[in-house]
Amino acid sequence: MTVTSRMTRRSRGARLLAGLPLLAVLAACEDGLDYDLRGTFGGNSTAAAAQAATTVTRPATDNRGLITYPTYQVAVANRGDKVSDVAARIGLPAEEVARFNGVQPGDRLREGEVLVLPRRAPDTVASAASTPGSVDIEALAGSAIENSPASSPNPGSVTTTELQPAPKPQVIQPAQVQDGPEPLRHKVKRGETAYTVSRLYQVPVKSLAEWNGLGSDFAIREGQYLLIPLKGAPAPAAAAPSAAPVAAAAPAASAITAPGEGSPTPVPPSASAPLPDEKVAPAAEAQTGLPTVDVPEPTRASAAAMSYPVSGKILRTYKKGKNEGIDIAADAGAPVKAAEGGTVAAITADANKVPIIVVRHDSKLLTVYANVDQITVNKGDKVKRGQKIAQVRDGSTPYLHFEVRDGFESVDPLPYLQ
Repeated sequence: MTVTSRMTRRSRGARLLAGLPLLAVLAACEDGLDYDLRGTFGGNSTAAAAQAATTVTRPATDNRGLITYPTYQVAVANRGDKVSDVAARIGLPAEEVARFNGVQPGDRLREGEVLVLPRRAPDTVASAASTPGSVDIEALAGSAIENSPASSPNPGSVTTTELQPAPKPQVIQPAQVQDGPEPLRHKVKRGETAYTVSRLYQVPVKSLAEWNGLGSDFAIREGQYLLIPLKGAPAPAAAAPSAAPVAAAAPAASAITAPGEGSPTPVPPSASAPLPDEKVAPAAEAQTGLPTVDVPEPTRASAAAMSYPVSGKILRTYKKGKNEGIDIAADAGAPVKAAEGGTVAAITADANKVPIIVVRHDSKLLTVYANVDQITVNKGDKVKRGQKIAQVRDGSTPYLHFEVRDGFESVDPLPYLQ
């Protein structure tokens, strides 16, 4: 091999090694790299807003640590509790409760961890020592030996021992059933994580952890029952309208004048000098030889399922997992209109406090309007197609982020607009 060949191969190897860091950076930034330098158009997730993004807190427990819903109950563990401790407190067999929740009776629970009960807890609870009919065999046997005729100082005598009556079981007040909807129960399957479950039901993973007493690592186990947090916290209150200007004070009764009185009426110019006579030809005669244009009447209304919420160029199209809707350029302050008639389901905000409006059109179909300002509707209002509901928020590049959702899933809005 010649010296020139060796130098050429070394040069090629050096260029390949120099390119490796750049490839690594591109690979690391594959999801976050802004290829077209358009900033954060559509970067904020609106999935939570589409499902009324806030969740309510878990209800408080009763004195036994139970939360009762119309069709099932759950028990919440205290600090240091084992599964057997919780089962004894609510009056159910520890093995039955443990088997239903995929744990062992001796397993220790986190404070606030939830166990779903296989059946309703009884309204009476008694300890094993105080259960009617229970007898301490070992104690009775020892007492019988000590009091037998052979060991008695007076053979032939009989010694009797008065048995104390067993205490009555403690009666618990009937559990109070929670009002409103009850949360869904999800049984964890192999391979599932708290994150996959939260995405499945479109709830924040933090709320899922708080409702079920999960640890800081959000670890869950196969066979565990998870309560899905309830949604529907009230939307942020709309800004109060600005105070109306104070009306001018009404004039006193003595200052009111009758029509025609007061300052003199100026004399019009035509009254002092007559206008010159002009002969003006009719418009039909003055404009001759002009072409006539027949404008046909529209044969039918737009066949599109929805109308564009704003007029403008589409800056970014729909891409599942990257951009859940489309971004439409518009002037700051331009009116944002409802794409179709429906009911305002939620008015919330993203992580940057930018308002979001969600309109429900039927049991599953929703439209989402993000990056808006000056909202003119409230939650629960009925809106018509084309009705103004907000205006485009000001910014370096004003735009509207618009989504169409079929239930929990986002879909491409363009087929609805064309």
